[in-house]
Amino acid sequence: MLQNNATLKAHINSLWNTFWSGGISNPLSAIEQISYLLFMKRLDDMETKREKDADWTGEGYTSRFSGEYHPFVDESKYTVGSGSTANDTKRILEALEEAKKPRSKNELRWSFFKSMPAEQLLDHVRFNVFPFLKALNGGVSPFTKHMANAVFIIEKPSLLVESIKKIEEIFKEIERDANEGGQSFQDIQGDVYEMLLSEIATAGKNGQFRTPRHIIKLMAELVAPQPGQTIADPACGTAGFLLGAYQYILTDLVRKENPEKLVVDEDGFERATVSAILTEDVRKTIESSLFGYDIDTTMVRLGLMNLMMHGIENPNIDYKDTLSKSYNENSQFDIVMANPPFTGNIDKGDINETLKIPTTKTELLFVERIFNMLRMGGTAAIIVPQGVLFGSGKAFVMARKKLVEECELKAVITMPSGVFKPYAGVSTSILIFTKGGETVDTWFYNMESDGYDLSDKRTPKTKEDGVRDFGDLQEIVVEYKQRETRKDSPRTAKFFFVPKAELAENDYDLSISKYKEDVYEDIEYKDPKLIFEELEQIEANIQKELQELKEMIG
Repeated sequence: MLQNNATLKAHINSLWNTFWSGGISNPLSAIEQISYLLFMKRLDDMETKREKDADWTGEGYTSRFSGEYHPFVDESKYTVGSGSTANDTKRILEALEEAKKPRSKNELRWSFFKSMPAEQLLDHVRFNVFPFLKALNGGVSPFTKHMANAVFIIEKPSLLVESIKKIEEIFKEIERDANEGGQSFQDIQGDVYEMLLSEIATAGKNGQFRTPRHIIKLMAELVAPQPGQTIADPACGTAGFLLGAYQYILTDLVRKENPEKLVVDEDGFERATVSAILTEDVRKTIESSLFGYDIDTTMVRLGLMNLMMHGIENPNIDYKDTLSKSYNENSQFDIVMANPPFTGNIDKGDINETLKIPTTKTELLFVERIFNMLRMGGTAAIIVPQGVLFGSGKAFVMARKKLVEECELKAVITMPSGVFKPYAGVSTSILIFTKGGETVDTWFYNMESDGYDLSDKRTPKTKEDGVRDFGDLQEIVVEYKQRETRKDSPRTAKFFFVPKAELAENDYDLSISKYKEDVYEDIEYKDPKLIFEELEQIEANIQKELQELKEMIG
């Protein structure tokens, strides 16, 4: 875990600073360019490993870097000047022909080009390596499919040279940490990419912002995805929820088989190293069960890269508007985890006709979309703005009624309003529901602390003795799992049940304040006569002291 490696964190910060000082200050643009470079590095490393494995086993393997490619040549650099001699012209034309000759694809490997002179390096990566990546596997790979519209915007040779140097330093430190610290290379590599993503400190387009990772971990613990279950996120962004589900599944497998290999992470959750359980069969099972969709091509590429850096080689993340008429994957998924964008309204003409709630508000449309995506018996954990819980409009009531009457609405967990800082200060809640189940009682929990302060920096909390304070996170998991044994919790507590009938009587209002009972302490006041007597005595004392002071001064 990166909080224990100051050197690695320093290298990552240095890489960001390199891009900012190099003129690429937009965080999304920077992380996208960094992702391309990391993909180049990762591809070379993977091919090298596969080639060595094939040599060891004696099995044949055809590398992606086998064969030849035809280099792109900028012919403007080979123009013949007006004062050139015949020999000059001949030499320049020969140089041009030489530059156009087919080359070995080995020249497209990171290990080959990383040491090139700056000017040559930039041209080679921009005109040869990057197009090669875009056409890799003929577009079959999800990542290369979504690379079709990608643009390489690094224009300064010095920026590219320095970036490659920084990435080399990062990977050397990953390897050192893996060898000395006991954590797998794959885990640290994934953590590095997560830290790079965490530097995106401004909200993206369409209201997108990253869900805090400790909230994702909490939601994964509550829905407990299992191997073989199909898991989706209809607005996946950088794929944080899919990654959370993936890491929970791996951890749960280790918990059942080798619990001694578990460690407690910075938020108090148990976590297993990928290498402890990620066999080829497990990887393929999980890889075929994770599905993400987003309407931002940059986010799709970042989400793909995020899962790839964590060991999922071919993630199923695609560019799709799941609210539009083109998306009809209903009743397909066992689990949906999501924090859909709260963007206000969308064009009514674009809304999928299977969405029946009469609204153009995305926060309501996504509730119905997620309901439709679930199989009967499937469970969702989603984040919604507080307005969804108590809005009085017809569409708001219909959305809540669907959750209560057509699902088992298991839990409503209200979170502090600063959870999404610095992106937004909106108040939100987590809803957990199972499609086709029957709501009898709904469990409400008032999260008072998520283990971080509510400033823009979101600094981790510690107790007076310096021990990490995880807030209510772990209590929520424990109390949720044993909630059926605590039906008698009073409504003055942080958590309690509300019966379905009472929800229906209140237009399915799901705000905790509607049902929570405040605790009033009895205060005994003195008899007014005694209070008046005390005031008279105080006044008499003041007059006495004033008289004494007056006599002293003459």
